[in-house]
Amino acid sequence: MRTKKGVVTSAKMQGTVTVTVHRLVFHPVYKKRYRKSKKFLCNPGELDLYPGDVVIISEGKPISKKKRFTVTEIVKAAPRVDEMKEDDAVEKVIHREKKGADEEAKAKSKKVTEGAEGTEVDNTSDTSETSEASVPSQE
Repeated sequence: MRTKKGVVTSAKMQGTVTVTVHRLVFHPVYKKRYRKSKKFLCNPGELDLYPGDVVIISEGKPISKKKRFTVTEIVKAAPRVDEMKEDDAVEKVIHREKKGADEEAKAKSKKVTEGAEGTEVDNTSDTSETSEASVPSQE
């Protein structure tokens, strides 16, 4: 019974997962190694698999036209979506706190700006008085 180690690339089908197996091949002319990959359709059995899981598959009797392998064990599980959602929720809370702090800072800067604009208004009123004095009256 042949066994291979690969990565789950798709788990969207019912009762079937796609496992990609990579292998290194030595080129006879160029004397270099290069990577080849092949996708296998596998029966997951009772295992709950997600994309990114590293698994070991073993060959057995044909299950369907293209399915010949069964997942025997999970070597390394990928991070689950539920964990990511929890992280996103934490980030949202942090973002809200940061947003609230930003709004407070904007409110403080508006108060400072309004105070500065108030002094500018006083300066313009002084300028208007001087401009009225410089304009000759038509009497």
